[in-house]
Amino acid sequence: MTVAPHIGRIVETATAEAPANTPRVLTWHSEDDTAAFARALAAQPLLANAFLTLHGDLGAGKTTLVRHLLRALGVQGRIKSPTYAVVEPHEAPGLAIWHFDFYRFDDPREWEDAGFRDIFASPGLKLAEWPEKAAALTPPADLAIHIEAIDDTERKVTLHAPTPLGRSLLQGMTA
Repeated sequence: MTVAPHIGRIVETATAEAPANTPRVLTWHSEDDTAAFARALAAQPLLANAFLTLHGDLGAGKTTLVRHLLRALGVQGRIKSPTYAVVEPHEAPGLAIWHFDFYRFDDPREWEDAGFRDIFASPGLKLAEWPEKAAALTPPADLAIHIEAIDDTERKVTLHAPTPLGRSLLQGMTA
């Protein structure tokens, strides 16, 4: 006896809308689109206590997005990448922000020694580039932003919102 190959789902649930955690895919045609996305995200009040992760190859635009977001939130002065320092704190009106870059992170003891557990337990916005380097130590992301460079200016962006806070952020950006 042979079994015929099955293509497709055996049982399909009819839903009026997509599942709550369905990724959203965007295309940014230029850095202006990146800046517009950052402004829309910055306008969300729930962002104040969110954890956002940024994923993508070197040069994809993770730090560029963070810079636009920090400016949109009102951060003044120089905004530098925390590649060597691992974390850079920032202040915006009424908001504490920590920008992590775990690219060079390789020692879990550094997590405790640097006080990262305390930072993640405190209120404020946390942004992490290369979060996979510290994945076992960080809480789940509210919003995971995956950036893929298509060419010098165009980016494919996939947004995953696995938490209720993340889903509220995305919903607020389309309302």
